[in-house]
Amino acid sequence: MSADPTAASLRVMLRSLKLPGFATHLDDLSERATREGWTFVAFLHELASLELQDRGRRRVLRNLKASQLPATKTLATLKLGRLPAPVRTQVATLRNGDFLRRGTNVLAFGLPGRGKSHILAAIGHELVQRGHRVLFTPTFQLVQRLLAAKRDLLLEAALKRLDRFDAVILDDLGYVQQDRAEMEVLFTFLAERYERRSVLISSNLVFSQWDRIFKDAMTTAAAIDRVVHHSVILELTGPSFRADEAEENLRVSSSGTGVSP
Repeated sequence: MSADPTAASLRVMLRSLKLPGFATHLDDLSERATREGWTFVAFLHELASLELQDRGRRRVLRNLKASQLPATKTLATLKLGRLPAPVRTQVATLRNGDFLRRGTNVLAFGLPGRGKSHILAAIGHELVQRGHRVLFTPTFQLVQRLLAAKRDLLLEAALKRLDRFDAVILDDLGYVQQDRAEMEVLFTFLAERYERRSVLISSNLVFSQWDRIFKDAMTTAAAIDRVVHHSVILELTGPSFRADEAEENLRVSSSGTGVSP
């Protein structure tokens, strides 16, 4: 680090101006600029570029922490080869995040263990890396948060906070099938985001079974209409990932002990 008091004072000023990237790279870059004979404009341009890069990295880290995404459920850990070919194509398209500009929803359907949550979480990780704000939450937890907000007359404020997220991933929609109050706040949330903000939903229940969630035919039809109107549907078929992994673990364990499965 330079002993120049002017440089030291400059670093303090840069940090007070919320330019930590400038302060971090100042010494190394000034030495390089002097050595290579840069103009002042070129020096400032490079400092500004490094500041923007640092801000981008910090923003991604903040958004990743706020997203509550499962850390291990990424595209790198997703066994794409086991997914149906149409789903692989859709995932490759969705990862770029263009669907968010149109407020398009993503609906992943399939029996338990088919990778619905993993796929949506993996897409969520890709969106965060591209600078988007994402929230991953089990549906029942979100419903309970909204119920508490409604009880305290703060539902509108809670919905506005959720509106800051470009995408909200509702995991396991099918497990919300309790009382009318839960149905009402869930419907309010979906209606609030309709055609403005994207919702990504995983569910074991096909549309014909959504009356278990929304209780009556009219509300069920209205909810389906809102999530399907602008949507991409991922249909997960084939064997259970979890069952196959359990069988493989058992096989490996048995072979290690010399016992036949």
